[in-house]
Amino acid sequence: MEILGLGILAGCMVVGLFIGNSLGKLLGLNSDVGGVGFAMLLLVFITNYLEIKGKPLPERVGKGIEFVAALYIPVVVAMASIQNVVAAVKGGWTALLAGGGATVLSFFIVPLISKIGKSKQG
Repeated sequence: MEILGLGILAGCMVVGLFIGNSLGKLLGLNSDVGGVGFAMLLLVFITNYLEIKGKPLPERVGKGIEFVAALYIPVVVAMASIQNVVAAVKGGWTALLAGGGATVLSFFIVPLISKIGKSKQG
């Protein structure tokens, strides 16, 4: 059953990369734009949808997803460590605006999202 969790995750990854590559082509870039992020959002939406419908993923399937989730953060940290931040900053204000904008937006959105979960519990 753990392999089913990995399969669900792999399916989300394929769809997310397709969306990210399509978005990159629409923007005139020849690269993936947020494919992993789209994949993670799709996985969250699928698991939440199944829980709302009263059919949560079996525990063993969830363990397959948790296995990859445990690997995800170290992989992201490793990927971030090889980014050339100096070259990005020298390339223009786009990198600073994108990074700063995402950070400021997160400061406002994360508390709102956390309140949504509390209102259902309380």
